[in-house]
Amino acid sequence: MPSREEISYFGAGPAPLPTPVIEQSAEALVNFENTGLGLSEISHRSPTANKVLADAKSALSTLYDIPLEGDDAYEILFMQGGGTGEFSASVQACVGWWVERRRRRAVAELGEGKDAEVVERVRKEIKEELKLDYLVTGSWSLKASQEAARLIGSNYVNVAVDARKSNNGKFGVIPAESEWNLSDSKKSAMSYWCDNETVDGVEFPKFPDCLKGRTEDDGVVVADMSSNFVSRKINVRDYGMIFGGAQKNLGIAGITVIIVRKSLLALTPAPTFLQQLSDVLPSAIPPVVFDFATIAKNNSLYNTLPIFNLYVATLVLQSLVSTFAEKKVGGQEELANRKASLIYEALDQYSDTYHVVPDKSIRSRMNICFRIKPKADSNAEPGKWDEAREKEFLASAEKKNLMGLKGHRSVGGMRASNYNAVSLTSAEKLVAHLVEFAATS
Repeated sequence: MPSREEISYFGAGPAPLPTPVIEQSAEALVNFENTGLGLSEISHRSPTANKVLADAKSALSTLYDIPLEGDDAYEILFMQGGGTGEFSASVQACVGWWVERRRRRAVAELGEGKDAEVVERVRKEIKEELKLDYLVTGSWSLKASQEAARLIGSNYVNVAVDARKSNNGKFGVIPAESEWNLSDSKKSAMSYWCDNETVDGVEFPKFPDCLKGRTEDDGVVVADMSSNFVSRKINVRDYGMIFGGAQKNLGIAGITVIIVRKSLLALTPAPTFLQQLSDVLPSAIPPVVFDFATIAKNNSLYNTLPIFNLYVATLVLQSLVSTFAEKKVGGQEELANRKASLIYEALDQYSDTYHVVPDKSIRSRMNICFRIKPKADSNAEPGKWDEAREKEFLASAEKKNLMGLKGHRSVGGMRASNYNAVSLTSAEKLVAHLVEFAATS
């Protein structure tokens, strides 16, 4: 039976965790700090649970330089439902904030006591102006846009870019910003993208220039960072909301992290007002467990938060703070870039054997997707991949304890997920296998 040190795991999620975190978490699951109870057995409202929560917030705010006080303060929330749950929650939150802004403006201009007129004016503005912008660059942003259409109607959803239209019907590029068809920022409720697409191996190389400098009167900038969370430096103040599931870079499934501008939470509209608009805006009221203002008011403890799952994420965050010190998340970015560069350099060096799926300009550092070409002397049809060789590659990799390399079923081929806990040594072992396979197969 191989040890953890002998296994190099490149699965897309759930992903590997640092061994010290696993070991400390295992102890906490059985007997947390000699209390005689496991961490999953204690009350989520206990002082112990509150300390875990506070420690997680402190470490994350340190890594990302998140302001927790002042005019530009953010809330850090821990919830459930994963990234998929946030597809829905982000829509309902941003639409609610948009509606509340319009309601307040209508009251200011029409005067108090004009309830019917206010409702009618906001209804008219919804029908004529409301849009949610989606940058569809891969499978997950596509799913997010489809969920928005399911909840509030496709007429309110603006797919500002569909990358498939620039790549023969497949994901693998991000068109230039000049080709994006964003709504007027004063009318948009949200501009949404998935920063890293795990299925398609696509990652935004930087924050979009056209979304910089947005104010409180503009649509909320929302990013799904489930698969590249705490892997590179960001300016949190560029975003209205960031979310991510924990099971890639942070911990185990069951925890979702939300970083949201605190001022937005004060815009949560009364459900009774939204109910009067249900004829033009269905499904705009979130379930209470997805209501950010409620969760923030209760310090993420409105319902039973899985404290053990949060503890695992806390240990990961604290280890990053300890490891990289003043570099903060920039230290992890350097390591992630180094590992990804090694792998891509090998793939490019043996381009007669390997084909990297996405365009070079937007290759993901987290999910490296590639196919294997037929041999030069084969009679294979041009443009086809050699699935037999791909199976041979995977089988020979597993014999070397290089696991989890099979690509997503919708894309095929191979996918090496280079998450934070994948060691440099593991990346080097994969590179050695790439070189050997290209030379001998």
